[in-house]
Amino acid sequence: MDQSVNVQVKVRQISATASEGNARGHIVVMDRPGAKGGENRGAMGGENLLMSLGGCFMSNLLAAGQARETELNGVVLEITGELGASPARFERVNMKIRSELEDRALMEKLVIIAERGCIVANTLKQGLEVGISLE
Repeated sequence: MDQSVNVQVKVRQISATASEGNARGHIVVMDRPGAKGGENRGAMGGENLLMSLGGCFMSNLLAAGQARETELNGVVLEITGELGASPARFERVNMKIRSELEDRALMEKLVIIAERGCIVANTLKQGLEVGISLE
């Protein structure tokens, strides 16, 4: 039997251009930059998507290191989304990983484990159906 688990967040308007996301009481403010008519009160949704990928991947990477009693320090992810024209979307996302871990083979193994466990990466790679309805 398939037993699914749902993850739910709420997003509400907080100004003429900004919104506030809430996940388990954790708040993220999202907005457009001034150059795009916003108030620049937070990152844009696409930027948050890239940060979500990074946060999910980082969480899995650190957990993989801890499970193997490997201390990871100085890990930095640089994530770039290449924008497409129409409809507006990311056509490709690239992630560069830096770490102070000197054992490259072990770091490569941890990266593979993190990639396999990252819900956001797995979702983006497979694509997903998005349903939008008005209540």
